[in-house]
Amino acid sequence: MLDDTQDHAQFTAMVDGTAEDYAKISAAFGEFSKTLPDRVMDHLKMLKGDHGGFAIDRFEHSLQTATRAVKDGRDDEYVVCALLHDIGDLLGTFNHAELGAAILKPFISDANYFMLQNHGIFQGYYFFHHIGLDRDAREQFRGHEHFEYTAQFCHLYDQAAFDPNYTSMALEDFEPMIRKVMERPRDSIYMREDGTSL
Repeated sequence: MLDDTQDHAQFTAMVDGTAEDYAKISAAFGEFSKTLPDRVMDHLKMLKGDHGGFAIDRFEHSLQTATRAVKDGRDDEYVVCALLHDIGDLLGTFNHAELGAAILKPFISDANYFMLQNHGIFQGYYFFHHIGLDRDAREQFRGHEHFEYTAQFCHLYDQAAFDPNYTSMALEDFEPMIRKVMERPRDSIYMREDGTSL
């Protein structure tokens, strides 16, 4: 039997780990983190076929939202946020916006993070009153520096992206943007002293 323990840490409790153990873990993490864009795109594809009662499925809504942002000349980071804004729908039935924001947080600006995290409440302006909820729930954020930025995202892209006759770009068209945005985290907690990321 082949012994592969040389590639793995030897501790059973993290407190007992050595620098050598954590070097092995860091190397494995570095390789695993490079596949994050692939895993994100695979998860996004899982939205295919789930209409949720809408005229188009959630995958097409994501593509359409991002395509509209591209056509308006938005930068790659904004477009990726538009593409992935509803990626949390499958696992975060009641807090999908927070999931998408959490996935992208290490890679995006504060404005885009706020937009992703809160777009669900802001989107409610367009329909909450039809289902017995407060359409003005977003007003709790009035005065926040990113209020108008988020309201604009919902108005221009999110709420307008349910057209079954719209021709969206393919997921493959967005792949270079996803890879670029997720190439390395911005947050200093994930950065070494020499400026490289884990």
